[in-house]
Amino acid sequence: MRLTIDTATDTYEQAIAAVQAAYGLRPDVPVAWPDAPAAEPRPGPQDLADDDLAHGWTDQLLFHMIATLVPGARAVLRRITELGGTASYEDVQQHFAQHPTHPIPPSKIGGTLTSVKAVQRRVGPDRAGPLLQRDERARRYRIDDVLVAGLQRVFALADVRPDLLRGEPSGPAT
Repeated sequence: MRLTIDTATDTYEQAIAAVQAAYGLRPDVPVAWPDAPAAEPRPGPQDLADDDLAHGWTDQLLFHMIATLVPGARAVLRRITELGGTASYEDVQQHFAQHPTHPIPPSKIGGTLTSVKAVQRRVGPDRAGPLLQRDERARRYRIDDVLVAGLQRVFALADVRPDLLRGEPSGPAT
């Protein structure tokens, strides 16, 4: 059973009545009270496009990818997305060295990002190139432009629905 109580619109009495009715404690109190606001469906991955962006990636698949990542890797991927899809190793390391919610020592960034490759193998499209490309010679991370746009949409949904993500909620990396 799933019970949703909107603390912004439902009164305390309505919430208690709904819980009691759901557990059969007061069958005389209906679960759906007459003055309850119409339940608006919460956005979810099913609301994202399922059109092929590139190499089999869709918005829905990108969401599944970031939802499965460990929070640190998700934060790094978000940061690279916020920077337009390209960032130097040093920029990423400096950003996360003293980050307030996701501190990652510079020596651990590469290990943190290993999960991106591992998760992509499990949930990504078959035979797609790496979502997060690493250029060791230029010391840069890169994400294809078309996938950056998809990731921006996906992270916007993640901000609204952090409950769908693995680990603690992720907010915009600052």
